[in-house]
Amino acid sequence: MTSSLSDVQSSLPEPTTGEGSRSPTPGLAAAFDPERFHHGAVDIVGRLTTYLGDRSVRGLDLLDPAVLLKAARELMTPERQRIADFDADRVNQIVDLYTGTGIPVYSPGYMGRQFSGVVPLASLIDLVGSVVNQPSSFYEAGQLPSVAERLMAEELNRFIGWDRDRFAMVTTSGGSLANLTALLAARNRAFPQIWTRGAGGMPDPPAIAVSEEAHYSVTRAAGVLGIGERQIVRLPVDRAGRIRPDLAGPVLDEAHRRGLRPFCLVASAGTTSMGAFDPLEELAAVARRYGLWLHVDGAHGASLLLSDRHRDRLRGIEQADSLTWDAHKMLFMPAPCTLLFYRDGTAARGAFRQCASYVFDEEPDVYSAYDSADKNLECTKRPMIMPLWTVWSVYGPALFAQKVDRLCAVTLQAYQMLAAEPDFAVAHEPESNILCFRYRPDGLEPATVHRLQLEIRNRIRGGGRFFISKVDIDGVAALRVVVMNHLIDADHLAMLIAEIRDIGQRVLRASAAARHDQRNGSHS
Repeated sequence: MTSSLSDVQSSLPEPTTGEGSRSPTPGLAAAFDPERFHHGAVDIVGRLTTYLGDRSVRGLDLLDPAVLLKAARELMTPERQRIADFDADRVNQIVDLYTGTGIPVYSPGYMGRQFSGVVPLASLIDLVGSVVNQPSSFYEAGQLPSVAERLMAEELNRFIGWDRDRFAMVTTSGGSLANLTALLAARNRAFPQIWTRGAGGMPDPPAIAVSEEAHYSVTRAAGVLGIGERQIVRLPVDRAGRIRPDLAGPVLDEAHRRGLRPFCLVASAGTTSMGAFDPLEELAAVARRYGLWLHVDGAHGASLLLSDRHRDRLRGIEQADSLTWDAHKMLFMPAPCTLLFYRDGTAARGAFRQCASYVFDEEPDVYSAYDSADKNLECTKRPMIMPLWTVWSVYGPALFAQKVDRLCAVTLQAYQMLAAEPDFAVAHEPESNILCFRYRPDGLEPATVHRLQLEIRNRIRGGGRFFISKVDIDGVAALRVVVMNHLIDADHLAMLIAEIRDIGQRVLRASAAARHDQRNGSHS
């Protein structure tokens, strides 16, 4: 006996509420009301438009967490028994608190981190992605995102140069996850049985060769993969932070003598500390000689491939086996959005070897060919490719190339300005948009250099006009600027230099006065 659709529907329990109604409560319906969404969106977009239009020079307003916790708690409805009425004023206050306590990434005073203000169109498409909610690991769940991922892979591979019929790309939520996934693929290629049998009892422990300046996500991946930090082979770098290919071979030979079996060499295209680009062509030759997978962590610097002026920084990238490329850095997209490329697409499927009947189709078809869940750790992931593909579709690659060129040019200008100042010392010539330097006037004792840079950085952050970062170079702190805003010009750089000098002089005077008082006190 078969049942009709009407029979099935009539057998379902009636939807009820606390009052026994067949319809949702007014509060539930109102929370999902399209008109209310429209009015709320207009208010929020109006506030964001004002936020985007603020070109004042400002840094980070770093609040005491207890103060912010109190302010945020006061914005929470006390209602617990029923759905609270929509409060537009409460929403607007939340938006204002959100924007007011964040890093002002659109301000010329922001020079501290590697994420940027996004192309405004990208944020609108990110809103669309939140509303339509299409997780994009499977074609049937996110059809356009799956196609857009394929299209962006083709577009960006034009700048990498791999065989268009063999390479593959998958999006991941951040560069750390991309590096981990690439190392998984490399490990599984070198040790095919490790996925099922584990690493126990292996005569030669797997090892990873990395730069001394490698991002911490690479060394973290060694722990996650069960390789262990003791099996990380550190490759020496030059004064600019680039791996020295001439010393890589002897270090790898020594690793083999210690009983290690390196399977992957990780190079950087734009290190986090100084923005250094490892010599990929020479390192590719080293990798071939030792049978290693060459992974390039280009989270920051891979975007230079789009620039005719700066593409040569990644000379040899076509010889790599995999590449991490963050779109939320120098492609100016909402975070996170990372692109993980493989020269050999079959290697992408080698990172994960699993079967799950509830997601993976037994019989591949034209739809499942666009699935990416078998190539990445995430089963449910945001359609993060959509903002990038939309901006690329509307403006084309020149938008990205021109901004990259502008940021690199301004950073070079900062280097030239600082090099001309007798009381400053630049740590390196910038290869992209990252520059490290120190305030070091004549007569400054070497023992005080480190603490002085830390104090300057902290006071600048507390001053609220500029936001810069710091990094240790050879164990000594240096000030660090990351130019991510194309509105930064020579006047802003001059303002920053003057503020650093003023703060540095005040710190030194205060320190000298304290020493003087201490001496006098000891003689009294």
